[in-house]
Formats: sequence, C-alpha cells, structure tokens
Amino acid sequence: MKLHHLRNATLVIETEKHVILIDPMLGKRKTIAPFTLFRYNPKRNPLTALPKNSREILSKVTHCLITHLHPDHLDKAAEVFLKRKSIPVICSIKDEKKITQRGLTVVQTLDYWQPQNFLDGKITGIPAVHGYGFIAKLMGNVMGFFIELLNEKTVYISADTIFTKDTEKVLTEFKPDIATVACGTARLDFGQPLLMRMNDILKFTALAPGKVFANHLEALNHCPTKREELKKALAENNLLSKTTVPNDGECVEY
Repeated sequence: MKLHHLRNATLVIETEKHVILIDPMLGKRKTIAPFTLFRYNPKRNPLTALPKNSREILSKVTHCLITHLHPDHLDKAAEVFLKRKSIPVICSIKDEKKITQRGLTVVQTLDYWQPQNFLDGKITGIPAVHGYGFIAKLMGNVMGFFIELLNEKTVYISADTIFTKDTEKVLTEFKPDIATVACGTARLDFGQPLLMRMNDILKFTALAPGKVFANHLEALNHCPTKREELKKALAENNLLSKTTVPNDGECVEY
C-alpha cells in the first residue's frame, strides 16, 4: 500500500486494485479567501501549489472519500475534477444532499460506527470533533473513516478532529496499521483551536498501535504548526520513528 501526500489533507491511498482520493483541494494557490484576518497573516489559500507529480497520481483515481465540506477539503477545482471524471464519491449521510446538489456522484453514504462493505473490504464512519469548545458546533459535522481492504493494511483517516473518546476507541480497539492525524492546530480569529494541540497530537501518536501519517500542515493561513516544529516535538517524545511527516508530493510505502 502506498500513501501519496499531495497537500494539506489531500491524500491518495493506492493499492494494486484501488486508488482512493481523500479530501481533494486541487485549486491553484490563492484561490480560497483567508481563514483568519487578525490572528495570523491574512494570506489567501492555499499557500502552496499542488506538487508537480499530482497530475499523474490523480489520473489513476478510482474513488473519492470526503470527510466534510470545508473548502480546504473539497474546493471548486476538486468538484470540477470529480464531475469531469465521474468519480464515485463516498461520504457521510449528513453531507450527501449538499454533495449531490453540487453535481457529484455519491454512491455510498455512511453513518457513525456502522460498518459497510466497501470495494473488496469494509469501511466504518468514525465521529470527528472539529475544535475545542463551542467552535466545534460552528464547524459542523465531520466524519473520519476506518478502512479495511482485502489483504491490505488497515487505515484510520481521523479527519479534522481533536482527541476524543472516539479517536481513542479506534486506536485502542480497532488497532489501525496506519493512522492519519491533522496537525496544523488551525485557529480562527475567535475561539480555541479547530485541530489537536501539540499535547493531543503526541497523545494520539503514542496511542497509535502502528504507523502515523501527519498532514494538514503548512498549506493554509490559519495553520501555524510547522513540519520541523512537529518533528522536534515527536523526536523529544521518542515518537518520530513511527511517524511520517510527508512533504507535498511525497509517497510513503507501507
């Protein structure tokens, strides 16, 4: 199994039979308005271009999973791509209506904790909480995914979430071989962070029984955490050896 990190939370799971795109933000630099105007420099998003090898990787995509509808997880360019190639979309039952209204082909909807057949294996929707305190309600619903494909390593896409009893349950009971974690510690101009603070990233990584894949970094103006800062914290806690902090365009083989 290969995981291709494209940018932010956009990644591609590639197996011999399937190529699954997750949370596509495929637009050019500066095509999305700043997410914060005061707390951090109000630059337009994304801050970086897609890596040069992304076209080749995207040309192989057979399915798309969408965790939620924020523009850094599904932008206009991604909608055009998914429509043009008629790529089947799998999402939360709560997002089906809006995604269908945008002209995308939803072939499967998931509810929390209800496993369903998926390709040659299974998929389970996992609750995600997009922020600490009241801000999570404003952020709306988010769904993580636990993916079990035939004869492949299991993958937990934890999505945009803080550390919760649900994330803990997946790590300790489902025991994923690979777990992704959004590490940008995003913040708006008001409220607490929308993603895990460093202590929770470290807690998540320590609890993960297998490998950890860190993303949602250095692509958006409201995500202050840097890759080097994350690597330093992981190294200080003896967690760097189990964690990959990929650069845009990097492919990790598991």
